[in-house]
Amino acid sequence: MGKQTVAQYFDFLASKGFRLGEDAFRFVQFGQQYAQASDELTIIALEWTLKIQKEFDGSFFLSLLEELRKEQLSTHKQVQAFMREKGFA
Repeated sequence: MGKQTVAQYFDFLASKGFRLGEDAFRFVQFGQQYAQASDELTIIALEWTLKIQKEFDGSFFLSLLEELRKEQLSTHKQVQAFMREKGFA
């Protein structure tokens, strides 16, 4: 199986009972385009947003996505180390 898209990740979340509305989906798509981020990095930022905030927080998500992109992080392992360094993990 190939890489997961943002839409597929939203479906995965829904299958686990974590339903985000259409407005959240559109905001994530906007953030992804705005930050020029890959699906993988967008999903990672969304995962961390939900993990830390316990709900979807658009401003946190967008700030995190921009920061991850700026730092040129692209893997779960790199982001884990970055978040630990920032005191989130």
